[in-house]
Amino acid sequence: MTDGTLTIREMCDAFDVTPRTLRFYEAKELLFPIREGQKRLFTKRDRARLKLILRGKRFGFSLEEIRQLLDLYDMGDQQATQLQRTYEVAQQRLQDMEEQRDELNEAIDDLKEQLKWGEKIIVSFNASKKAAE
Repeated sequence: MTDGTLTIREMCDAFDVTPRTLRFYEAKELLFPIREGQKRLFTKRDRARLKLILRGKRFGFSLEEIRQLLDLYDMGDQQATQLQRTYEVAQQRLQDMEEQRDELNEAIDDLKEQLKWGEKIIVSFNASKKAAE
C-alpha cells in the first residue's frame, strides 16, 4: 500500500474479488481508480464504494440501484438523501426477499408432501411385488 492507495492485487486480496470484477465495476463507473499507465491505484473512497457495492449485491440490489445510491453521496446534504433513499430501497428489497422466502417455504412444504405420497406408493408397490413372489 502506497500513500493510502491499494493496487488491484491488494484490492482483490482485501475484498476477495477478482481483477476482472474490479475492472467490470470500473467500466460500469462504480469505481474510479487512479490510473498510472496500466496500473490502477484504488483510494480509500474506492474501498468504501466497493464495500457498499458488494453489500448491495449480497442483498440483491441491481448495479443500477447501487450506482444511483452511490451517486447520491455527493449531494452536499451530509448524505441525508443517500441514507433516506438507501433505506427505502432496502425496505423494498427486504419485502421482496421475505415474499420469496415465503414462496420458497410453500414450495418446500408442497414437495415434502409429494415425496411422502411417492414414498407410500413405492412402499405399497414393493409390498405388492414381494407378495406376488
